[in-house]
Amino acid sequence: MTSADLREKYLKFFEKKGHKIIPSASLVLENDPSTLFVSAGMQPLVPYLLGQQHSAGTRLVNVQKCIRTGDIDEVGDTFHHTFFEMLGNWSLGDYFKQESIPWSFEFLTRELDISPDKLSVSVFAGDGDAPRDEEAAELWKSVGIPAARIYYFGKEDNWWAAGATGPCGPDTEIFYDVTGKPCSPDCRPGDNCGRYFEIWNNVFMVYNRRDDGTLEELPKKNVDTGMGLERTIAVLNGLNDNYKSDLFLPIINKIEEVTGKKYEENIKPLRRIADHIRASVFIISDSVEPSNMARGYVLRRLVRRALRFLHKLEAESQTVLKIAESVIDNYSPIYPELKANSEHILKVLGEEEKKFEEPINDLELYKQDLQAAIEYQLIKKIGTDRVPILSKPGIASGKYVFENYQSYGVPPDLAQDIVEELGIKFDEKELEQAMVEHQEKSRTASVGMFKGGLATTGETETKYHTATHLLQAALRHVLGDHVHQMGSNITSERLRFDFSNPKALSSQEIELISELVNQKIVEDLLVTREVISKDKALAEGTLAFFKEKYPDEVLVYTIGNPGGEWFSKELCGGPHVGHTGEIGRVTITKEESAGMGVRRIYIKIA
Repeated sequence: MTSADLREKYLKFFEKKGHKIIPSASLVLENDPSTLFVSAGMQPLVPYLLGQQHSAGTRLVNVQKCIRTGDIDEVGDTFHHTFFEMLGNWSLGDYFKQESIPWSFEFLTRELDISPDKLSVSVFAGDGDAPRDEEAAELWKSVGIPAARIYYFGKEDNWWAAGATGPCGPDTEIFYDVTGKPCSPDCRPGDNCGRYFEIWNNVFMVYNRRDDGTLEELPKKNVDTGMGLERTIAVLNGLNDNYKSDLFLPIINKIEEVTGKKYEENIKPLRRIADHIRASVFIISDSVEPSNMARGYVLRRLVRRALRFLHKLEAESQTVLKIAESVIDNYSPIYPELKANSEHILKVLGEEEKKFEEPINDLELYKQDLQAAIEYQLIKKIGTDRVPILSKPGIASGKYVFENYQSYGVPPDLAQDIVEELGIKFDEKELEQAMVEHQEKSRTASVGMFKGGLATTGETETKYHTATHLLQAALRHVLGDHVHQMGSNITSERLRFDFSNPKALSSQEIELISELVNQKIVEDLLVTREVISKDKALAEGTLAFFKEKYPDEVLVYTIGNPGGEWFSKELCGGPHVGHTGEIGRVTITKEESAGMGVRRIYIKIA
């Protein structure tokens, strides 16, 4: 079975069950300060899981693009990936376990022709908080899973939660038996013994955890399911290596062709190159530029790690572009935005490679310095902080590596490779501490990061959200229609807004933009929400961002009084104030660069 077959089967199956097919959201969520990238299929649906009405109804299904930055260092084995696709279907207060479990079983056994004998499941074992999920277990028995293959696990395995408070509930996971033979007497699903692969997860959002830690039942119960495309397509084709499926094989073949190296003789480097370039192509397509901050930092790290492995394979300059073209060719039938953005994607990758040429050469200088320090136990120092190259005899300083990265662009992971080649140890904790201190200034704060998927939105954040629409409209009025939103971050303290513009704003432009935003606030314009067809919305001049695809029915927010001209009209999921006068006076506090051709502006509400 091909990956295209699996996507189509999944979407059509649930469409027949009354689900509306919705498009993948952008990897970068608009106005969500809780996460860098979409990392789970349900994440773009957070407002609807909290009760907001979705224009497509209460039964939804899609294939969602995802990025998980925590897996970057794990890439190189058979199944970890930075970018992946998640097949998911949702019930927003509609059906529940009685439908969800049988449908999951039906799809796996009838549509994918998986033998029921190959399937095992796990359910929540129960604790002082919530009861044992016997209902799920009985439903599994009713479709043909024997009690011997139903496992009861605790919260660490079979409980989903938004965080310390908020929606939560039990889940049930479905495992595929790869070998049919236990690797040990106690081999069981979820223990990484090599026998079982998790291929499906059904989350049942039953409860809300209050601030005092107690649980109350939700008025509407939701279902969130997910199936990883990469792992499932490998399992269905009897592969023990995801990189041998049609999702990766054309990319691997291109890497072999342009480097002259065989996959079986260079497995880990080729896997990492394929994974990192694939992820980079999708991230760049969703309007992220390489930088040393936030999303740009993740992208730069991926690109430079790929270049590092190409360099070690003695690949020629600009080889990365040929590999990126193979990713675009392989995925454009599913994600046509890659082909539409191909010129920009290749331009960004080419420029990043040029910037990386000098740091790669500087590695040799670092190696020479490190060799001298080891031989003579010298304490060579750089920068105003006088950081030693060795923190202790035989241990390379992590802080020195970070300072070297900041000053000359030498990536820490390359420097760490040099350390290991010379046979000494590396102070990883020191490097991590230095990087965390730096990244906390630019990354989303760890408190409030996406954990399971639900971020709260208060009154102040709602005002900032509406102010975002006013700001963008004002920017386009003053600077021109080339201005488009490239990202935003809202907290209770301020709004940060990234937009396309080739140069810095003058003080006069900033003043005009500020005056226009505040004028529209004083006018107390009406903010209206309507569900209309996508074609009608775009024909009316509605702005749509991140080059993503949209469903046939879309939510449009218009700022402007009835009978008059509108000031702003955008596709958006909310939330918003009812009138602009509720926002309060806006002050632009800062304007700066956020990357090539991207400016960043900060505003506060008085």
